[in-house]
Amino acid sequence: MTLPEDGQAQESGAVGEAAHFRALERLYASAPINSLFPSRLSVPRAGEAEIEFDVDERFFHAAGAAHGTTYFKMLDDAAFYAANSLVTDRFLLTTAFNLLFTRPLSVGPITAFGRWLSGGRRVYVAEARLLDRAGNEVGRGTGTFMRSAIPLASLPGYVSSLDRS
Repeated sequence: MTLPEDGQAQESGAVGEAAHFRALERLYASAPINSLFPSRLSVPRAGEAEIEFDVDERFFHAAGAAHGTTYFKMLDDAAFYAANSLVTDRFLLTTAFNLLFTRPLSVGPITAFGRWLSGGRRVYVAEARLLDRAGNEVGRGTGTFMRSAIPLASLPGYVSSLDRS
């Protein structure tokens, strides 16, 4: 197991599990894809993740509602980080994801809530729900995630620049 013990975590008082959660949040924020989908991840506890995102017309298809890419991105990320919150040494990879569209998604804030369901050691199963500003479910998904050979500690977003000396 490799837990982050970086200067940012130590300065904030985060150690152990909390330091891992903050490091996952930094990793998410550092991903280049999030320059296209500005959003914010929080990992409140082991096995859970939340992503806040604002939908605007840039994400619409020709019929004036959010493209399915938006649903998938937020649901996959929320489920992924819920699962990876339980894994402190390796980056997980999505191996399958089932998506259900329940309502059209229009302009405004949305929140994806991810939750670990089962599995451990090598394969994890997690689900996510996507809620609009009124609290209506607009989509849900279930994913399977597998441990990769990529150490979390090797990823620049996971380990702060204060550690890389």
